[in-house]
Amino acid sequence: MDSAAGVDVATRAGVNRIELCSALSLAGLTPSAGLMAIAATKALPCFVLIRPRAGDFCYDTRDVDLMRRDIDIVRSLRLAGIVIGANRVDGSLDEDVLRALLEHAAGLPAVLHRAFDLAPDFHAALETAIQLGFIRVLTSGGAPDAVSGSAVIRSLVEQAAGRIEIMAGAGLTPNNVIGFARSTGVRALHSSCSTPVGYPATAMTERGATLGFIPAQLNATNPTTIAAMIAALDAVPDR
Repeated sequence: MDSAAGVDVATRAGVNRIELCSALSLAGLTPSAGLMAIAATKALPCFVLIRPRAGDFCYDTRDVDLMRRDIDIVRSLRLAGIVIGANRVDGSLDEDVLRALLEHAAGLPAVLHRAFDLAPDFHAALETAIQLGFIRVLTSGGAPDAVSGSAVIRSLVEQAAGRIEIMAGAGLTPNNVIGFARSTGVRALHSSCSTPVGYPATAMTERGATLGFIPAQLNATNPTTIAAMIAALDAVPDR
């Protein structure tokens, strides 16, 4: 979820938990302190994305300092946990940065995001994530979407053997999630459940688009999509 409206929709829709971020159009960035505070008023567990900028996940000392400060806000608001990731230039997980962030976040459950999908060796990266103490890994199996990466995801579920949760994400919809869940054995699934939202064609919005203030398309969390996703998952046995 990347808005207060999205948090409200997800809370009413009956999801298990949310990942809070801003700027989904940039694959997610750290949300504002204000949005975190709103999420903290909800009963729904909220994990906060800690990603200080767009681009890669190779972070310098300034980035890490900013991430530490954002983690402090998450802790102060007593939110459920954090979502982080960091890579070296070869794509492997940056254990030094991750360990520093995890130590700073001691006591907060942590999820490893799709920085994992850049790793040259997924099975070695999974062992690293386990050793570092992550509770969950979000992955598409290194593919553009989770369905395309389903064989890798299934192998990661088997390797994890209950030591860490594998959460699949990217491109999952109510139409494909049943077959995907059955074929991979994944029990945790990640989806924005969003649909495009149009702007009213006014002189102001046209001018705003010309000036670059308003994107050509904006997505918003859709309660109908969430309901369809939950219904599809309820049809999968042993979940």
